[in-house]
Amino acid sequence: MNPPRLQNKKIWIDLEEPKAPIMFAHMIRWFQEEGAELLITARDFDSTFNILDDMDLDYLKVGAHGGDTIVQKMKTYIERLDGLFEVVVPFQPDFFVTFGSVEGPRLSMGLQIPSIGFSDEPRSYFVSKQLFPFIDQLITPECIPIEDYLAIHADRKKIIRFNGIDEIAWLSHYTPNPALMEEFGIQRGKFVLMRSEPASADYFLHKLKPEETLISQIFPPLYAQHPDYTYFLLVRNDKQEKWLRDQLKEYGSFPNVRITQYLPHIVDLCFYAAVVISGGGTIVRESSLLHVPSIEFFPGDSAPQEIFLTSNGFPMEHIRDPKIIVKRALDIMAAGPGQDRFNLSFRTHIAQFEDPCRICFDYVVDKLGKLTKT
Repeated sequence: MNPPRLQNKKIWIDLEEPKAPIMFAHMIRWFQEEGAELLITARDFDSTFNILDDMDLDYLKVGAHGGDTIVQKMKTYIERLDGLFEVVVPFQPDFFVTFGSVEGPRLSMGLQIPSIGFSDEPRSYFVSKQLFPFIDQLITPECIPIEDYLAIHADRKKIIRFNGIDEIAWLSHYTPNPALMEEFGIQRGKFVLMRSEPASADYFLHKLKPEETLISQIFPPLYAQHPDYTYFLLVRNDKQEKWLRDQLKEYGSFPNVRITQYLPHIVDLCFYAAVVISGGGTIVRESSLLHVPSIEFFPGDSAPQEIFLTSNGFPMEHIRDPKIIVKRALDIMAAGPGQDRFNLSFRTHIAQFEDPCRICFDYVVDKLGKLTKT
């Protein structure tokens, strides 16, 4: 047996949004199996802490999301940078890995810690402007034009491109768990999963009031036609939950209508759903990769990732008009699950593409190995 390649190496990992721990789960285990000592820091945003707790990972809570105003975002940036400084300096990491933290790369650059990160949202202008100058290497999907990164002053020499999208990092290892049906009291193909818009994201400001969501318009006609289905309405924060509960108060006592900020086993819920409908990209990209009919209602242009999915035969649609969304969803529900649902055929489809976390892991191992030799 070969000795661990990262013995006596320290790696700092910063997780700033729910997608990050899901994406990094296997990579964290790979680092641990190679003998690395890890410092995992996480930001209080959306369901990030819930996911980490479910994963039973040791992590430190440092800082919070800045909310929906630029002034508050700046204030929490300063506070989180200070909080990270207090825990990172004593740890003395040999390498820094992040998804898209802005405080982490600034600190790693200042402390001269080699770093690597990911970016699949150059639309996130303010985050990108703070991330790109400070990160040493940036892993990006080939489907997103490199010009989108260069336009925000990314260094072409720092960019590592891969054939695929971020969600492949965890779905290439995914095995469905049918025990979910009993846990939630649902039947496969007889429930709908809906996700609200990321209204507090910097690229979403001014498109919609932070507390509002089009779920309030899409859900009622679906329920009217299919009151026997279960509906999971997943919102982003307290404001959205309060607003949506008020808009849908006539459904408040219905046991098959569940408004919540967090759902465990979200990938399993995607896999067994009749249809997944979301105002953000991650969940519908996941469900589409799993061969689940998926509708995105983000009010802007289709992201390159969605175009990648449709061009490669995954069931993804981007529809902005709530009335058309309702009609399309009702058509899907009436047709029922297709013959390639609820099996592992998605794995063969996904296997054609690259896992970005494997690229990241191999890069870190190679760089730390070279540091050891020198």
